[in-house]
Amino acid sequence: MAVNYSAKEEADGHPSGGVGVPGGGAVGGGGGAVKTRKPDNTAFKQQRLPAWQPILTAGTVLPAFFIIGLIFIPIGIGIFVTSNNIREYEIDYTGTEPSSPCNKCLNVSWDSTPPCTCTINFTLEHSFESNVFMYYGLSNFYQNHRRYVKSRDDSQLNGDNSSLLNPSKECEPYRTNEDKPIAPCGAIANSMFNDTLELYRIDNDTRTPITLIKKGIAWWTDKNVKFRNPTGGGNNLTALFQGTTKPVNWPKPVYMLDSEPDNNGFINEDFIVWMRTAALPTFRKLYRLIERKNSFQPTLQAGKYSLDIAYNYPVHSFDGRKRMILSTISWMGGKNPFLGIAYITVGSICFFLGVVLLFIHHKYGNRNTSADIPN
Repeated sequence: MAVNYSAKEEADGHPSGGVGVPGGGAVGGGGGAVKTRKPDNTAFKQQRLPAWQPILTAGTVLPAFFIIGLIFIPIGIGIFVTSNNIREYEIDYTGTEPSSPCNKCLNVSWDSTPPCTCTINFTLEHSFESNVFMYYGLSNFYQNHRRYVKSRDDSQLNGDNSSLLNPSKECEPYRTNEDKPIAPCGAIANSMFNDTLELYRIDNDTRTPITLIKKGIAWWTDKNVKFRNPTGGGNNLTALFQGTTKPVNWPKPVYMLDSEPDNNGFINEDFIVWMRTAALPTFRKLYRLIERKNSFQPTLQAGKYSLDIAYNYPVHSFDGRKRMILSTISWMGGKNPFLGIAYITVGSICFFLGVVLLFIHHKYGNRNTSADIPN
């Protein structure tokens, strides 16, 4: 026998002619259970959850605009002034200009022997007071390419002995060379920056070398956690890397990068810095540190200097450029005026909107909006 009931009865969950049972069903006259589509009686399904919606009024919006403006503008000015107080000097030594001392090295190759050298003289107009950081910069070099970023073996770089002799297939085509595994493998390691930069101060035609510190330039976590040399063999790196070969573009194997054992092999800090890939095609990486010797003299005095370059890294083939940057730092890092400008811009916009809305509210907010009803 068919059970007939109205839509209202269906919504209520109690169709006519049946007996309600627990669970929302009902038993009709024919003995069959009839299901109902009525939602469960819960706060969520019946839309009884507590809710809050802000009421935007002039009394709440206008103070918010003014407070944001009054906070952001001073912060932006402070950050901008701090950034401008950072000393920075940059030299482009690519050599594309015919008058550049490095023009003769423009078409250098990876295996040029002996390496091409050039010297660039420059003058610092202002002294560098605090510790100075020397960077090398590259342009039009896409370290963020997907296949390039994946072309490495982190297990091998972490000192795993089995990965040393059997690198990951992600390293192809720089996985093996002459039937020997490459250590370190991959495109990132193969393209490691290998120019040598030396800085001299010139006093009365006398060149005095500036001490460049090569340790402490890598992240602590990289140096002590992510990168490790293979273990065993009495820590003799020559023996540990036996059976492997150097990357194709390297002039010497990884265990000969430095004469100091604690800065050689996979834990060489120049190598570690290069392996941390950059997100943008124009980037800089820390190369050396120049520490301040005493508080009575600046680290680099204003005057004449010269930069000696062993030009090994070819960039002309992909229209790249190379730079050397000298920079101090502050509590917020290196020179970067964008953050201060962003704070000042946002704060100014909010303050301006606050003034405009205050004027509108003062002029039109008290008007009687009720319509006059004629008699």
